[in-house]
Amino acid sequence: MDFFEDENSKTKSFRSDSIKPLADRMRPQTFNELIGQEAVVGETTPLRMAIEQDKVPSIIFWGPTGSGKTTLAELIAKSTHGQFVNFSAVTSGIKEVKDVLTKAAGYYQMSGRRTYIFVDEIHRFNKAQQDAFLPYVEHGDVILIGATTENPSFEVNSALLSRMRVYVLTRISEEALKQIMLNALSNTERGLGKKELSLAPDALEYLAAASDGDARRGLSLLEATAAFVGERKTITLDDLRQVNQRGTFLYDKSGEEHFNLISALHKTIRGGDPDAALYWLTRMLESGEEPMYVIRRLVRFATEDIGLADPYALTLALNARDSFHFLGSPEGELAIAQLVIYMACAPKSNAVYTAFKQSKKDVEQHGSLPVPLEIRNAPTRLMKGLGYGAGYQYAHDYKEALTTQQYFPKELGERRYYQPTNGGDEKRIAEYLEKFHAFRKGLVAEKNTAEKKSSISDQTKKS
Repeated sequence: MDFFEDENSKTKSFRSDSIKPLADRMRPQTFNELIGQEAVVGETTPLRMAIEQDKVPSIIFWGPTGSGKTTLAELIAKSTHGQFVNFSAVTSGIKEVKDVLTKAAGYYQMSGRRTYIFVDEIHRFNKAQQDAFLPYVEHGDVILIGATTENPSFEVNSALLSRMRVYVLTRISEEALKQIMLNALSNTERGLGKKELSLAPDALEYLAAASDGDARRGLSLLEATAAFVGERKTITLDDLRQVNQRGTFLYDKSGEEHFNLISALHKTIRGGDPDAALYWLTRMLESGEEPMYVIRRLVRFATEDIGLADPYALTLALNARDSFHFLGSPEGELAIAQLVIYMACAPKSNAVYTAFKQSKKDVEQHGSLPVPLEIRNAPTRLMKGLGYGAGYQYAHDYKEALTTQQYFPKELGERRYYQPTNGGDEKRIAEYLEKFHAFRKGLVAEKNTAEKKSSISDQTKKS
């Protein structure tokens, strides 16, 4: 019994493998063919086990374009025993949503099998459309699988989000992209294997970089280049560059590759040129780049390249995000322009970025070192009896709130990850840290002297 036979047959009747783009033909048919998201659906991951046991919960795949969200949904559809319905948030209305949900509930009551509903670009559904799913997801009548490029915390209703699990998909690595491209070249059934094509080594490197973490983009460029070279058996770097330039004019309206533009914007802001930065921003927006993608990169820039030299840069970046959400295009783009100019003129520091990398290195190298007893919480009598919290120095009880307390695990000793610059607000922080370390050094020396005197006195009394 199939409540959705008509809808499915309409979709399938127009499909023909002979006219499908290479990216669609090479879409993985099994989890063993999937490359690039092993952290989410590798053999031993919780999600993979849930899929194999046909116990998939309602989930959201959050990740950039071309990271495999739709592919994962289709693989789940093949691995489960329920019906699978595909929605597009761009074209589906509330009436269609409610109709499918009603059918799905009836199907579950009659057969005991659930309907898996995949909603592509779920962030484009309005509140009313999202709310329509809530009772069906809550009662377990349907399993909702959403895909989004936007942060679901901001784009999905909190009531619905609380009943779903979010899986974050990352950009596909260049190594994984290389393997995907080579698979497409060698596959004789769905790929380009019949042409017996090969890629020059530097061409493969370029193709992986030009894909910018997007397998679909890379496969589309590979397919276009294969047509361009005709009967030749080797695709060269020059072939890819020629086709990529032509394709960029057609799709990006800018004559530049996407990854080159974002690199130019990032490095120009870092270099402190507001006019050049504004130019590259305009190039990106005019080429059709997603403004929220630009904002996400600028939020990252605020923490990586400006940091505590000007903490307001991060606040302004988040304000630009909210302003764009509120106004939309094109009015909201002015907030992005304001942010770019501000960041280009702001003092720069990567001290936070460097400090965080160093602290991660220690954590990875030394593992789970025990928390010192003095700074452990002791809410129970047993914990107090074990020495939890004993010897803790409450900073507010000390002069200038500075103590001799050691906060690192004893195995590490003292560490200094953060080295502030003398630019912007970090100059003030640098002055504080100099005072902090000097003051503590003096206190520790006093403490050691006092302990030494006490030890000598005890020995004298004993003798």
